Amino acid sequence: MGLLDSILGRSKPVRPDLDQLFAVPSAALTLEAGTGFTPTGYGSVCFAGVEGGTFARIRQDVRELLDADTGRGGVPVEFSQDTYGYTWLLARQPADDTAALVNDLHAVNTLLQDGGFGPHLLCSLIGFRNAEGRRLALVYLYKRGTFYPFAPAQDGGERRDNQLELQVRAMLGDDLRVEGDLSRWFPVWGRAGAVSGGP
Repeated sequence: MGLLDSILGRSKPVRPDLDQLFAVPSAALTLEAGTGFTPTGYGSVCFAGVEGGTFARIRQDVRELLDADTGRGGVPVEFSQDTYGYTWLLARQPADDTAALVNDLHAVNTLLQDGGFGPHLLCSLIGFRNAEGRRLALVYLYKRGTFYPFAPAQDGGERRDNQLELQVRAMLGDDLRVEGDLSRWFPVWGRAGAVSGGP
């Protein structure tokens, strides 16, 4: 960053750091101990859809990578599009194997990034639920290298439980790089299967 950038208050954008995802299993333990939320085993990667042969090949590579254990009882990966035209990839692992889910999400992000589609990556989600059925997701912002909690309101509809989100932010500050700019905590409604605990 140059002197002029410093004077004008500009900062360099945070470089994507996919290895931040590997902090999620530890954060999941903290979250369970503090709030009772446990992993659902569902995770999603969201990216802007791109047409073309290269992207189709990478999408096939992603499917083959995550479907590799289907013959041994694994569940195939699912692709869907939301009403805004974004593509969601839904991955599933046993609820007690957050590390395997994180490995899948990391692999998908890495394949897309290495294929030149990093600018199209938006976020990744890891879903949680408590004993009362309340839902929560930890959202990783690819371009920021940070996380934030997203908690739909318990009564349904497109409302958020801001109190729970702030509680989780305070709780996970030592485990995850939490996004400090609340205006970047955008809602992830629709087909984000990781939030609903399934499609």
